[in-house]
Amino acid sequence: MRQYEFSVKEFTELLATSPGIEDLVDVDGTVAVVRLDDDADVPVDHRLIERVAVLPMVLVGVRAGADGTDPRAVPFAPYCDVIISEDPSTLEPIIESVAIAPRAATALAMLLRASEHRSIGDGLVAESAVYSMLQGGPEFAAWRRSRPVRQRFEAGPAVRISRSGNTLELVLDRPQVRNALNVAMRDELYEALTMAAAEPDVHVHLRGEGATFCAGGDLDEFGSFPDPATAHLIRLARSIGHLIAGISERVTAHVHGACMGSGIELPAFAGRVVAREGATFGLPEVRLGLIPGAGGTVSITRRIGRHRTAYLALSAQQIDAVLAYQWQLVDEIVSQ
Repeated sequence: MRQYEFSVKEFTELLATSPGIEDLVDVDGTVAVVRLDDDADVPVDHRLIERVAVLPMVLVGVRAGADGTDPRAVPFAPYCDVIISEDPSTLEPIIESVAIAPRAATALAMLLRASEHRSIGDGLVAESAVYSMLQGGPEFAAWRRSRPVRQRFEAGPAVRISRSGNTLELVLDRPQVRNALNVAMRDELYEALTMAAAEPDVHVHLRGEGATFCAGGDLDEFGSFPDPATAHLIRLARSIGHLIAGISERVTAHVHGACMGSGIELPAFAGRVVAREGATFGLPEVRLGLIPGAGGTVSITRRIGRHRTAYLALSAQQIDAVLAYQWQLVDEIVSQ
């Protein structure tokens, strides 16, 4: 992996040179750290931003005194994938993620650069295409080999469904595996949400049974797809996120405990997300050689912006409910 450090002036001059910054790219990972404190006198050049759009490296902006993720009042933010504080401990987990899974980390950074300009549908297609590509890549294959698949038999539905008048309750009901999202749960949610979409007066409340709302995708099913191309088409044909987005004003997600991966990607599509005190949120997929694949590059960016989404995914760090509320990833915190 290669790591470089630039001032804003040095970086923009390199971007304006042809050939220039492309000569620094390494497919085994490239991180460019750009110090943003001297960017006041450097004009933003949209031609250079276009060049950044297809640059296969992770661009980290560093600011003194920044909260680690906030792009506001940073003129140079359009050039960066993530903005962090000067504290070295903030940069270290990002560097570690790029070292572990350089292709996944770089693909995520590049995907997010245009995320704010895509429609929900376009975003889901782009995310799924990148996710499927990475499913056939060496980093995911290495992770899959490192973790034996556990076989289990489960009786009964994965989602508990009840209705009272115009209120439809959908409860994730695999508490023995922290409500990990498997194919059965996906299909049951899809059928229930399809029913709700057909009835304009129905309001949906999404909850999780047990100590955890949803710990993410079921890792024992990761890699069980027939092939990446087919998985891409199935993922789009059975998109829970797209269904939630279509009726978002009628969906409230009640989250608690660990909300990892799809456990926050899907709730983020809802019109309202209510978090219990003590809830935690994270996007761990990059270190598995993947990117968020349940719609997170669409839903989460619409709530907190692409820089903070990149921070969650590239750092693999978790945030608590208070910070999630400050970022507007959740809309309310309740005691129980």
